[in-house]
Amino acid sequence: MNIVFLAPFGIRPKGTLIARMIPLAVELQALGHRVTIIAPPYTNPEDSGKTEVVRGVTVKNIPLGPFTGALAAPLLAHRLFWLARRERPDIIHLFKPKGYGGIAAMVHLFCRRLGFPLPPLFVDTDDWEGKGGMNDMHPYSRAERIVFGFQEQWLPPRAAGVTVASRTLQTKIWGMGIAPERVLYLPNCVEPLPSGDGGRVRRNLGIPAEAPLLLLYTRFFEFSQEKLHFLFAEIRRHIPAVRFLVVGQGRRGEEKLLLAAGGEQGFSDNLVMGGWLEPAEIADYLAAADVAIYPFSDTLINRSKCPAKLTEILRSGIPVVADNVGQLAEYVKPGVSGVLCDPGDWQEMADRVAELLADPARAKELGTAGREYMMQRFSWRNYAERLSAFYSSLTLTSPFLSELR
Repeated sequence: MNIVFLAPFGIRPKGTLIARMIPLAVELQALGHRVTIIAPPYTNPEDSGKTEVVRGVTVKNIPLGPFTGALAAPLLAHRLFWLARRERPDIIHLFKPKGYGGIAAMVHLFCRRLGFPLPPLFVDTDDWEGKGGMNDMHPYSRAERIVFGFQEQWLPPRAAGVTVASRTLQTKIWGMGIAPERVLYLPNCVEPLPSGDGGRVRRNLGIPAEAPLLLLYTRFFEFSQEKLHFLFAEIRRHIPAVRFLVVGQGRRGEEKLLLAAGGEQGFSDNLVMGGWLEPAEIADYLAAADVAIYPFSDTLINRSKCPAKLTEILRSGIPVVADNVGQLAEYVKPGVSGVLCDPGDWQEMADRVAELLADPARAKELGTAGREYMMQRFSWRNYAERLSAFYSSLTLTSPFLSELR
């Protein structure tokens, strides 16, 4: 099949394309399909109008301008629609039912209804966007919230099929009246990539080879900052020599809050701030850790998410202590691939982390088992095969598509 992926934004600096779309496209191409990603690069405007090849997958960035903001929406959606059509695809798969790509998909569906010979549209959702979801977290205008909420409700029921990144999203989509056979569970997965050079990172950051190292790979907004400060202070109380390697970047100055809390609660000397990293650097930083922590508040946003960062950590062979929330319980199997904690019991998480840091042999055993568990249960190749079969079943035999035609 000739498949077009419609991206929600450009390939940099956000991770959806790198973490979800690119590896899925790579595996679909290995199965004999051709995949082209078409993106509106407003997050990386320097790539406006450029075509690049990433791991063998063609990424075409539509031109930006001359307008910005709301005035740009019709024009960018028009460019996405026409560039996708020029590829003469057998299938168009929209990633995230919102924004410019969502408008292009709506135009596509309207044109199909009018009888234009256009390919089936599939929709992928990896976040809950509407009330209680991402709309409440981002500083969108009232008009944007209304449009995004409408798109999320309007597009999936009218698509040929829907792929969902989490069990919570699966339930949400079923709740729209979409038949289970038109919904495919498609979580973020892993590839058999080699581990990074953690020793090099330790040397560069001045972390002694023998120092217990706890990793936090995060964007900060997924948990209470007070909980994080409590955890670091309590873990340091148990293990004074511990180092906290913090990789990632907050949106509201959370790093400054963490540094201030470190000074007040006595763990500032244990902090090592890695900040935002280029994708090529991440594997080395993950490999430097002995244990990783994944706090996750029990909210609709988090229950709907499918954290690619967690899959990266587990693939690296690092044991994880995580909150038992949503998709995290799909990846972390207690006693096999990590430890799950009650999200409301801060002390439990601190204690479990301290126990693992104090028992390197057990930590290494869990990390190795966790990597094997991910490779067996959450391989991109396996899920690409399921997606390929999903496309075929709905484009060749579905009565729903017969009605659309």
